Amino acid sequence: MHSIEIRSLIKSFGAVNAVNDISLDIDSGEIFGFLGPNGAGKSTTIMILTTLLKSTSGSALVSGFNVSTQAKQVRQSIGYVQQESTVDEYLTGRENLILQARLNHIPKSEMNARIDEILELIELTDKQHDSVVTYSGGMRKRLDIAGGLLHHPKILFLDEPTVGLDIQTRRKIWEYIKKIHVEFDMTIFLTTHYMEEADQLCDRIGIIDHGKIQVIDTPENMKSAMGNEVISLKFENGNSDEFLSLLHKINFIKKINVENNKLTIFTSNGTEVIPKIFQISSELEIKIISISLTRPTLDDVFISYTGHEIRDEDTKFNKKREHAKMKRLRA
Repeated sequence: MHSIEIRSLIKSFGAVNAVNDISLDIDSGEIFGFLGPNGAGKSTTIMILTTLLKSTSGSALVSGFNVSTQAKQVRQSIGYVQQESTVDEYLTGRENLILQARLNHIPKSEMNARIDEILELIELTDKQHDSVVTYSGGMRKRLDIAGGLLHHPKILFLDEPTVGLDIQTRRKIWEYIKKIHVEFDMTIFLTTHYMEEADQLCDRIGIIDHGKIQVIDTPENMKSAMGNEVISLKFENGNSDEFLSLLHKINFIKKINVENNKLTIFTSNGTEVIPKIFQISSELEIKIISISLTRPTLDDVFISYTGHEIRDEDTKFNKKREHAKMKRLRA
């Protein structure tokens, strides 16, 4: 059974298609992740699925309800945790959850029991009467997630759930997400630009870039499809076109990605391929600056399907956003 069904979804802003003809099905109980850089269309897709934005064309069903014509039913069946924290830092943790419970029309007879349940789940029971202004960034994110769980949604949307957090806190949030997934037996749709996050959390991943889905599969299948090994190579001088042409003729090479004078070579037998690379480079008088042999990662998969790493401007943007967020959290 599908929790989410998307067909030919398009969202245009002027001449730009932020979401460009997306179609996919997400199974009930699955953790599905959109992996891609800033501007790839991840958040726009989630905003459409949570009824906060109208699509230009196409359709989407969430819990069997049409996001365009049955917005109220969709909202009743989902939880949504945005990138930016939405908790009121001048209220206590419990007061924030009481406010969320009222907004979600949870009956007074059930409110305290549900809040107690969620506070215990996210391990904030002992901090529930403290003002949120005293909370760390990780504690605030846990409280944000708690607010999205109070009404026991069938589907939880997490938009960049760990952006701005240090790696230790990020991994702790991953543990809570896994715990929530088991405890509530819910479908989770998350977006991220962190490769490790997608690898650790998701049953399946959709790599999205420039509004288009490049591939959908499990992390393991994606990595296996690249070959057993990855050769990263930097070179200078010589005829790069001829060099590439001869490399493509080597047995065991499945694919080569080119970015300036840097090659990412996907192979099933690196120990056989590397000597042949040196032989060809020597014949063409091409200088190899560096070469390494590793197992495939999601970074390699992303490069293979998009032709580039997470864009430089995206990394700078996220660093600025994370820096600004941490300043707010410390204020």
